[in-house]
Amino acid sequence: MPARKPDPTIVPSLTIPDVRFNHRKTQDAEFEVVDLHRLQRRAGPDMDPSQPHRIGFYNLILVESGRGEHMVDFVRHSFGPGSVILIQREQVQAFDFSQPLQGKVLLFTQTFLDRLHSNMRLPSFTPIQFNPLHQPVLNPDAVELPHCRALFDELAAEVERIEPDPLVVMYLFSALALRLNRLRPAAPHERLSETQRVSLARFYRQLEAQGLGLRDATTYASQIGVTYKTLNTLCKAATGLTAKQFVDAYVVMELKRRLILSQQNIQQLAWDCGFEDASNFTKYFKAHTGLTPKAFVQSQTQPHL
Repeated sequence: MPARKPDPTIVPSLTIPDVRFNHRKTQDAEFEVVDLHRLQRRAGPDMDPSQPHRIGFYNLILVESGRGEHMVDFVRHSFGPGSVILIQREQVQAFDFSQPLQGKVLLFTQTFLDRLHSNMRLPSFTPIQFNPLHQPVLNPDAVELPHCRALFDELAAEVERIEPDPLVVMYLFSALALRLNRLRPAAPHERLSETQRVSLARFYRQLEAQGLGLRDATTYASQIGVTYKTLNTLCKAATGLTAKQFVDAYVVMELKRRLILSQQNIQQLAWDCGFEDASNFTKYFKAHTGLTPKAFVQSQTQPHL
């Protein structure tokens, strides 16, 4: 019997865990602090943080000692002592444990942020990760770093209390977020009005809810009750991208994640994502990334990941 030829539509894929927030571990709190060196020792066959994994919450990482490259949505970012790394929910990340690391990881949910914003005004965690100029790594200077470290320590101490006070956690986190916000270049999205912030949040929720089948910015504008011109102006003010570019950036990033997460063949994945066939899927993906879907997946199976 002749050897069976491999199906060219099958994409070689990594199996990436989809990690959700563990409310049982935190006794239904929406916030947790984990020591970085303990996370490094947590690697096992079921979950290895040094391998790509998608998170359904936020991570704010302070590196106190050690260097490496943290992978965020398939791009590696250098870090060193004093670096602070923000990972948005639903992003894919991988820790670099090629050398021992010391530091802390704050884990918090969208519910925590919603409660926070209902009590005090803070910099918004807007989806600026789709802007190609966005950098998830901050490096506080000698003046700011001791304050940031102290706030990380205070948060850890409060969370470890027998009965932590959620309000204390909120105030400490608020102070940390405000200090870190000083370190970023002028952020256009911080100048948005409250009405604009609400519209942007509604737009992003619609993107998440629709899946990938809807890629028309005009329709999204209609769904959230604004004109296309208004949505376009809003997206440019918040992220530097037009509404169409924002939709495409979201779709392409989600396609990358699903290519890595899924074991489906290209044809099935194309249908599930709203494309007519594998050819249209491949053309769209290559037009925005310069790679075919198969080439992209193969690029992520290299030893550095």
